[in-house]
Amino acid sequence: MKSFLAAVGIVSAGFLASAPSASAACGTVTITEMNWASSAVITAVSSFLMEQGYGCTVKKVPTSTVPALTSLAETGQPDILTEVWPGVADVYYKLEKEGKIIKVADVLSDGGVDAWWIPDYLAEAHPELKTIDGVLKNPQLVGKFNNCPVGWGCRTSSDNLIKAFELEKNGIEIFNHGSGETLAASIAAAYTAKEPWFGYYWAPTGVLGKYHMVPIDMGPVDVEKAKCNATVDCATPSKTGWPKATVLTTMAKPFYDKNPELVALMSKVSFTNAIMNELLAWQEDNKATADETAVYFLTNHKDVWQAWLSDEAKDKIAAIIK
Repeated sequence: MKSFLAAVGIVSAGFLASAPSASAACGTVTITEMNWASSAVITAVSSFLMEQGYGCTVKKVPTSTVPALTSLAETGQPDILTEVWPGVADVYYKLEKEGKIIKVADVLSDGGVDAWWIPDYLAEAHPELKTIDGVLKNPQLVGKFNNCPVGWGCRTSSDNLIKAFELEKNGIEIFNHGSGETLAASIAAAYTAKEPWFGYYWAPTGVLGKYHMVPIDMGPVDVEKAKCNATVDCATPSKTGWPKATVLTTMAKPFYDKNPELVALMSKVSFTNAIMNELLAWQEDNKATADETAVYFLTNHKDVWQAWLSDEAKDKIAAIIK
């Protein structure tokens, strides 16, 4: 935590000497540091609040979803898993059914979002493009469709939706991106030039923090149709909106039972996609670490995180972050 505190400009010899040590009630906490940006930021924020507000000693465990859940199943560790996407790991539901893992919070309150988007300036100039029917009636206004990159999980669903909505029959050329980098670059180039752009992207991401995009209304979500669209051999690709993904913070059951204060804290740690997009954009622009991005959040969104804390923890952290 010393580098973290240094980044926020609050290190002093006196403070570090008197920084909270692990209390008997809290002790050592293990928490995942998943190998993608938003989860690492959530872990950095949570670690700081637990250490400085609740007197814990926090150990970050670098990992990803399936290894973290497998470890918890076999060893009961880590204690806390941040930003778990259960939809991509069936073992989560097995562990939940067995009572080994407890959902604590929807850590991304808006859920994970897949969508087809247009830039805000295009939506403002042509509001009819906010719906898929409007797009199909005005293909000349959106240009080509920028598809999900080859090999990504979203590609199958996007390909089937292209068939279901008959984009090509309605005069929209499909451009299949070969990587996330080229897809992101296409948004940046279009936005800078204020040119039309239409295609797939997801949230939360730094790209959507930098470039304001509007999701296309593709109609109501039909879960069963979406499941078929997500399979390569879907016999009947169907029109449906993209379902949102549930994104959770979870705890190992023994830790959950023994730490009601931390359950109360982590049940409130939740980020909107708008805030997370902002954080990830700031991180990319500043080539910042997860800890430095957590500093940015803590100093710029006090109204959000202060509401997560107990009164005692709030008082302790108020002495650090003015």
